[in-house]
Amino acid sequence: MQIINKLIEVETDKGIGIYNITPQIEKLLHLTSVRNGQVLVFSRHTTTALAINENEERLLEDVKIHLEKLAPPSGSYLHNDLHLRDVPDDEPINAHSHLMAMMLSTSEVIPIVDGKLALGTWQSILFFELDGSRKRSVSVQISGE
Repeated sequence: MQIINKLIEVETDKGIGIYNITPQIEKLLHLTSVRNGQVLVFSRHTTTALAINENEERLLEDVKIHLEKLAPPSGSYLHNDLHLRDVPDDEPINAHSHLMAMMLSTSEVIPIVDGKLALGTWQSILFFELDGSRKRSVSVQISGE
């Protein structure tokens, strides 16, 4: 069995952003000889997340609105009391971003069947930036035969 580890870099914009990273993962898969197995996709940050869902513009806007209702940036959060913690000078006020990330997932596993991701017709692998803008990395582990 092969195990291949790669990173995908994602340049994000300010605020909540949702990025379809399916093409990058498919490209990595096609560079391997794995025909059957799985792909583990893992977000390496505490204010980012992953989901498998439809990459449709209006749905993605609905998701952003829903997340902001669940953890509004203007909310009162203990994590934002920076004067009570030892933090770097550039520490952001971002408790809402951490809370949003905890309501989503940090990883997804997708089967590989006959050399292709076994996603459904409308499914895409979506990367959520919840505290942009930043340069982010996503770990991709392809395993199988």
